[in-house]
Parts: sequence; C-alpha cells; structure tokens
Amino acid sequence: MNQKYPSVLLENAVNELASLPGVGRKTALRLALYMLRRDEGYTENFATALVALRRDVKYCKVCHNICDNDLCAICADPSRDASLVCVVENIKEVMAIENTGQFWGVYHVLGGIISPMDGIGPGDLEIESLIQRVANDEVKEIILALSTTMEGDTTNFFIYRKLSPYDVRISVIARGVSIGDEIEYADEITLGRSILNRTSFNDSIKI
Repeated sequence: MNQKYPSVLLENAVNELASLPGVGRKTALRLALYMLRRDEGYTENFATALVALRRDVKYCKVCHNICDNDLCAICADPSRDASLVCVVENIKEVMAIENTGQFWGVYHVLGGIISPMDGIGPGDLEIESLIQRVANDEVKEIILALSTTMEGDTTNFFIYRKLSPYDVRISVIARGVSIGDEIEYADEITLGRSILNRTSFNDSIKI
C-alpha cells in the first residue's frame, strides 16, 4: 500500500531523501518532518551546504582526494613523505587511514576498484595517473591498501603488473584486515598495524 501524504511538497522531499543510500521511506519521512519543525534558517543552511558541496568541491590534481583547492592538505603538507604513496579505493579510506595517525606518506585515490560485474574496468579508474606519478621518479614505494575482496585483489594485481617495469617497491597491507573486509570498516588499531606491517606484494602472490 502506497503511503499517502497530505502535501505534494512533503512527498517530493521524502522521495529525494529516500533516494539516498541506506535511507528508507520511513526514515526519509522522519527527516523531512524534522526539518519542518526546525526554523527556516536551519533548512536553508542545510540546503546551501549541499549545493556548495556539489558545485564547489574539487579533487586534488595529484592524488584525487576531495579538497577545496587544487591541492589537498595532505599533498600540500611538506612534512609528508611524497615518496611513499598509499593507494586506496575512495576518499573514505583516506579518512580511515588518517584516523590511525600512523601513516605519514601521501595517497592516491583510484575512485573505485575493477569490477566487471558492475561495468568498472581499469580505464574507469585513476590508474594511469598513478603510473605517471611513479614514472616521474618521485615515488619509492607504493602501498596497495584496497579492500581484501576478490575485486580488490584483482585491482592490486593489475596495478602490480602495470608498475612492474618501474623501479618502485610495491607492498600490500598485512592481512590483519580479514579477507573480505572493506578498509573503511576496519578498526583504527587493526588498520594502523596493517599499514605498518605491510609486506611485499610480490611475496603475497607466491604460491
């Protein structure tokens, strides 16, 4: 049975909120009614923040992290080790690793992982720009910190093969992160130890 709304405006708001991942129609209705109870300025500020996010957010020209300027704060920080690059799937993983406080290199955000079932191939990811960073002779080590899933391992191997002609160390995070786990959901201690106890990728694929 379809929910009947007393207002088309309320129904439109619920429809938009319900389109967000993990938000059902009941939750969307509760959020919409909450906004109605707040003063008009609250809703306007909320909407302005979302519009500004979509319109003005930038992506770092080096690592593809979200930022407000051409360079993200991490890439622009002279105290970070630019020769040590941690390759991650999305911005969420950058935040998770930063929260460990145990990594002082820089990042490279792929924007996803290879997943033929979802129609995502190597050309849809920021792999070529990673190869270019290595080709510029600045990078000494690449840490592959992708989720320990079949798609993550496939992406790891593809990058490994692409970087094999270059004189760069390629390592993978230790399996303190369980097989099948996604990086963003790992606890900070486990994730931090997985970075510190990384192993050579070449050793990880030996039978």
